[in-house]
Amino acid sequence: MKASLKGRFETEKSSGPAAAASFVFNAGDVKLRASLTDATVVNGPSLTGLALAVEKPGFFIADYNVPKKDFRFQFMNTVRIAEKPLNLTYIHSRGDNRTILDGTLVVDSANKLSVNHALGSGNFKLKYAYVHGGVTTFEPCYDWAKNTWDFAVARKVYDDDVLRATYQTSSQVLGLEWLRNSKQNGSFKISASVNLAEEKKVPKLIAESTWNLEI
Repeated sequence: MKASLKGRFETEKSSGPAAAASFVFNAGDVKLRASLTDATVVNGPSLTGLALAVEKPGFFIADYNVPKKDFRFQFMNTVRIAEKPLNLTYIHSRGDNRTILDGTLVVDSANKLSVNHALGSGNFKLKYAYVHGGVTTFEPCYDWAKNTWDFAVARKVYDDDVLRATYQTSSQVLGLEWLRNSKQNGSFKISASVNLAEEKKVPKLIAESTWNLEI
């Protein structure tokens, strides 16, 4: 059995740090996962923050939010177009009756083209990802509903670290992230964002850390 512990701290929240945990059981080629937050155990055991999931990697994920009694289904498949893999994802949330279709065409190791669409809405996004030299990734994204562009640039530093900068033109939010993913020491993410449209440009800071354990 594998366990994952996660801590999160936000400067905008006065309630203090938050914590979460997940437990994964392997049943053949299917994984069973139980997730909970600190709200599940604080002030006595409760169903708050409890979620259950069944996953077959690369094929499907079924999530169940216990307190909300809400199901979320995700199906994945890969087809080939002109010998290029096209990764397809179908997501349906029963609670808000929302369906999302996502497709990513892998042109080569350096170029990817992605399309995301929420059925029944004008929400349609087109994203292109280009990896330069194997270390720097450029990701422009166009949102048809808002008629705006979003931009992201990420650069791999050393073996486990990634620095990422984002800018959303519709909300004028500028973001910076430092991510580390280490098999030995776990992973963490430190992010800062600021809304350039606000008169008082106060950065929002978030720190997250995850530890993976074998039980």
